[in-house]
Amino acid sequence: MGTKGGISLVNFCVFNPTYGPREGEEHKKIVFFHPKDTDIDSQIKHIGLCEAIVRFNRTFSDKPCQSLHTTKRRQLFLEPEKDFWMIMTVSVPYTEKSKDGQPLYEYHEEEVQDTVYEAILQQAYRMFQLFNGTFAYILDRTGNNVKVLQQRLEHFYVRYLQTLRLAHGDILDIFSGIHFMPLDKNTYLHVQSFINLLEASFTCIKYTAFLYNDQLVWSGLEQEDMRIIYKYLISSLFPSYQEQELQSTTSASPARNSSAMGDVHYGKFVTGPPDMQDEKNMGKIPRVYINTETPNEECYLLVYRAHNASVCMFLQASTKVTFDLCRKLDSFLGSRLSQLASEIGEQFSKRANTGADSAYRFIYFNHMNLAQKTTVHSDMRKTGSVSIPPETLKLLTDISSDMSSSPEDGEIIVKTSTDNWVVGKKSDQREFFVVINQKNANLIEINEEVKRLCASNFNSIFFLD
Repeated sequence: MGTKGGISLVNFCVFNPTYGPREGEEHKKIVFFHPKDTDIDSQIKHIGLCEAIVRFNRTFSDKPCQSLHTTKRRQLFLEPEKDFWMIMTVSVPYTEKSKDGQPLYEYHEEEVQDTVYEAILQQAYRMFQLFNGTFAYILDRTGNNVKVLQQRLEHFYVRYLQTLRLAHGDILDIFSGIHFMPLDKNTYLHVQSFINLLEASFTCIKYTAFLYNDQLVWSGLEQEDMRIIYKYLISSLFPSYQEQELQSTTSASPARNSSAMGDVHYGKFVTGPPDMQDEKNMGKIPRVYINTETPNEECYLLVYRAHNASVCMFLQASTKVTFDLCRKLDSFLGSRLSQLASEIGEQFSKRANTGADSAYRFIYFNHMNLAQKTTVHSDMRKTGSVSIPPETLKLLTDISSDMSSSPEDGEIIVKTSTDNWVVGKKSDQREFFVVINQKNANLIEINEEVKRLCASNFNSIFFLD
């Protein structure tokens, strides 16, 4: 077996063709380019080629150019705002062999699925927008100062692009769904009552989201805002916070008694003051831009956690976030959230004990409310690898693409070369995929097994005979 090269980022750029309309001004079109050490002539040549492809495509189609395939590269195109183009180029995986003493490269173009990497590119824009606002908003606020936009892009993407795990892209990047936590009515009402009291007591809090163990319980944001906030929380903020807690010598966080209620207090700010005894350290409080009520609404994001429960508070930008305000929030939230977290934890542990059957892995996604439920990456944190082969994950993406291209509901069943059964269902904007490891089963038995799985896990939300 020869050497194998994987999927990696070749370059990433943002350009505006209206910025350098005359000959000799082509460099003005470049708003951002990665890698930074690429010489300017190569940057201009790359941008010029991309612009030519975009124009050429317009002569044949009303739809914007989305991707360009070559033997060694795949280019993904996105026009997130008028006249602004984002281009991401990734390498095509290859296998290096030897023939007559000479290296021979075999490229595996089928391993780079456009829909997956288009979704990753779209997410790269949405994440920038979350922390900076839109390109047009930045220009409008700075009197059309392109330099400021260039600086914002540089500051954000230099770090963000390092976090991309392109080799692990799959169907879940396309869905980018939200894991909701189902609660009984009484507990859900307790959560709702808690949030109502919080927002009534602190009028500077415009929106609130409540999560338990990386699952969303309540949100006052629009779906698309919550989708990108959720992605940021579970892929960046929460993991880095938990890592800091593990490294900290005081990670045990001894319980504090609340003078107001006398209950146990385990609360702590995730964003905001890390230590309520140190008034000089306000910590980091991200500024985010959301579109729930008005476009590019600026808010401060304060996140507070007790046990596995997290409250995300979006404060109006006009609010002066002081240590005194954080102290009052800590006093209000600490014991209340600790008690609520314990109540939810009892339900969570009961459900966890009825764990999924290891004989199958599934993905459920609802396009209407972005609800996602999956066991595909359930082993990721423990082993660092997915629980089903990459080839099977790619097959799931292909099945989803086929079903999306048809307006009709339906079902697709495939048996893989490794004797796994893969089933895809589509019903009323809901998609369901299951991978079953039963080598000797026949089609009828697999069909019955899928019906049993739907009845036990999705009886109230998935209807397809």
